[in-house]
Amino acid sequence: MKAVSDEDVAAAFSGQQPDALALVYERFGPLVYSIALRSLGIRSDAEDVTQQVFVSAWRSRDRFDRGRGTLGGWLVTITRNKVADALRDRQRDSRVLQQVTGGASVAAPEAPADRVVDRIVLTDELARLPEAQRLVMVLSFYSDLTHEQIARVLGLPLGTVKSHIRRGLQRLRSRLEADGVAY
Repeated sequence: MKAVSDEDVAAAFSGQQPDALALVYERFGPLVYSIALRSLGIRSDAEDVTQQVFVSAWRSRDRFDRGRGTLGGWLVTITRNKVADALRDRQRDSRVLQQVTGGASVAAPEAPADRVVDRIVLTDELARLPEAQRLVMVLSFYSDLTHEQIARVLGLPLGTVKSHIRRGLQRLRSRLEADGVAY
């Protein structure tokens, strides 16, 4: 039996085949969930964001253009936006709770504000990397895959995976240093 490639999954998704959403979720669900969990830190929030990503992707599937990038990259972008929405909702809920309690001390948010900002900046910088480097970096850092596992998942030679990570880290470092973020 032939393994289904990312391109086959993207073609099914673009063609709006009935089983396409299941294929997309099976292929990219762990990646989306992993990014959401690492960004939000709470399983239930990560599950909600994962569901929102796939519902949003399916509803806007006619806007996915295979010529502009990969399906995985498109889903990572949607995930980044949904995570940012969830973080904004948390801040709003925290402010409302503080107003309701009359300014009484409330539990601190899960992540300090500077960590949230760092995550958003890093996510934005990752989005600027070339598609191949970004996908390898996301699988490495958000999904905790080894270089060998990434090579198997993506069907790339191990040396290529290592090169993508090295070049991606170099680009991230130079960009963050140029923006005054890196120390």
